[in-house]
Amino acid sequence: MNKITANPYYHIAYWIFVILVLTLVFGFSWGNKSAAFFFVSMLLPIVLGTSYFFNYVLVPKYYLNKRYARFAFYTFCTAVISLYLEMMVLLFSFVYMVKLRFDKLNPNATEILLLAVLLYLIVFIGSFLFMMNQITENRKVIQQLLDDKEKMKKSFLEIVSNRKLTKIPYDEIIYIESLSDSIKVNTVKDQIASKEKISNLDSRLPDIFLRIHRSFIVNTERIKEVSYDELLVDDVKLNIGKSYRKMVKEILKSQK
Repeated sequence: MNKITANPYYHIAYWIFVILVLTLVFGFSWGNKSAAFFFVSMLLPIVLGTSYFFNYVLVPKYYLNKRYARFAFYTFCTAVISLYLEMMVLLFSFVYMVKLRFDKLNPNATEILLLAVLLYLIVFIGSFLFMMNQITENRKVIQQLLDDKEKMKKSFLEIVSNRKLTKIPYDEIIYIESLSDSIKVNTVKDQIASKEKISNLDSRLPDIFLRIHRSFIVNTERIKEVSYDELLVDDVKLNIGKSYRKMVKEILKSQK
């Protein structure tokens, strides 16, 4: 079955950790945690932009494609631009802080080297963590493809109907419907009932099948039309469940 993996909480947790670390580092240097938090809040968009540009543009587009010269050049340009933006934030922060009479700040907090080291340490640590996460996700995708390949070797669905084991070719299935205490497999030839639950079929069906509703699983190769809340599968219109709409739209878009 089709699945989409997305974990925004991983990114959120990482950047909360970054805020805490930067606040502690600058708070210790300045001797003023509230001022440090203000400064970190101003600096964070630059760190975010630099990190994601490096990890999701420079690394995949140039480094992974072995275009090392351009990777080095654009990395250098990114470093220069991000340091320039840092200095602008630093200038604005201290102008604002002077107005608030933060006159006891340690001047070590203004060192460019400290800013650069912290910024790029965060970027490279983030790059390593994101890369490890991507490797894990890729392994899951590869395993899913292997599982789907294994499922397709059978080329048929096995269910018990009328106390007999029935084999239904995948390409003949139009959609599967869940009833109150059973399921009904609608094929091009007939309808086959079984006491099995529709949720148990999710892990057994190959990637060409998609659950669009708590009561329906469809063969995506037989979809003729797609609207906001309906699918036309062969000559049958089926509703898309509210909680499934986003997932269905993304999966069907990725299969085009």
